[in-house]
Amino acid sequence: MILASASPRRLDLLRQIGIEPDQIVVPDIDETPLAGESPRAYALRIALAKLVPGDGFVIAADTVVAAGARILPKAESLEQAEKCLLLLSGRRHRVYTGVAVRAPDGRVVSRVVGSVVGFARLDAAQLRDYLDSGEWHGKAGGYAIQGKAAAFVDFVSGSYSGVVGLPLHETSLLLRGLGYRK
Repeated sequence: MILASASPRRLDLLRQIGIEPDQIVVPDIDETPLAGESPRAYALRIALAKLVPGDGFVIAADTVVAAGARILPKAESLEQAEKCLLLLSGRRHRVYTGVAVRAPDGRVVSRVVGSVVGFARLDAAQLRDYLDSGEWHGKAGGYAIQGKAAAFVDFVSGSYSGVVGLPLHETSLLLRGLGYRK
């Protein structure tokens, strides 16, 4: 079993359902959205592109936070994180996680799982405290639902684990459909 991801959260999620990858490989791909690409299509394209070569089963995923048709970045600067959080404050947004699995025989299956997340309106102190925490760094949309940002979430419809980074139910179904047995 190969997990094609640098995300420690994805590894933790797989372990939660009893799957321990034999190897973790960090894919080196261009994650720039294509002009006019929808968030759902982007999540699927990137998950498929992350399927690295290897023997055995390979699991890859990508999570996208979307405000309408806009794909929010994985926040790399304080300014980016602040812009994302201000955009999400007091409204609902969608989170799409694309999952791709390749079997040892080369068959590939994939799925995109969409969830809706509602954020409470953030006041200046909440925003500043979260930005000061640094937890936003490298996170899609500038937040981690499984961390301090949980205090902002007033609504989730869909896959909580998908919002974290890997929809466990759907990943398990894809693996079983390809014949994986642990």
